[in-house]
Amino acid sequence: MKEFDYIEIRVPAKPQFVSVIRLTVSGLANRVGFAYDDIEDLKIAASEAVTNVVHHAYQDDEEGEIVIGCALYPNKLEMMVADYGNSFNFEEIKSKIGPYQPGETMAGLREGGLGLYLMETLMDEVMITNDGGVTVFMTKYVAREQVEENVERIPI
Repeated sequence: MKEFDYIEIRVPAKPQFVSVIRLTVSGLANRVGFAYDDIEDLKIAASEAVTNVVHHAYQDDEEGEIVIGCALYPNKLEMMVADYGNSFNFEEIKSKIGPYQPGETMAGLREGGLGLYLMETLMDEVMITNDGGVTVFMTKYVAREQVEENVERIPI
């Protein structure tokens, strides 16, 4: 039996589909058991990765596609966002991709800047490859020391 559920979504590389991905990631993260703040972090990180593809992956006249793959584990969500419309062999790509080092030059990425900073800050792990298209691989772990269920949280 597989230890995770895998969901793959393909959307046109158009700005109006960023919100679709945000909603999808939100629903998947909720299923895993993430707290509200962590779900918001996941939505922002996914938005940044998808927006980067929308703005930079394809020429204006190209009909581009974004592939988003999510692996749902009991204690984490792993997400890959790739351009050039290639389906994932999730485990194979995961095994080949390396960690992003904050000091590296980001010449391989079309746009580092704030989006990459946000992904790196909001997620527990970020790995990037530029092999015939950019693939961003992100992991977020469920914090089990969160407030127990049925206990009121004090708004900050």
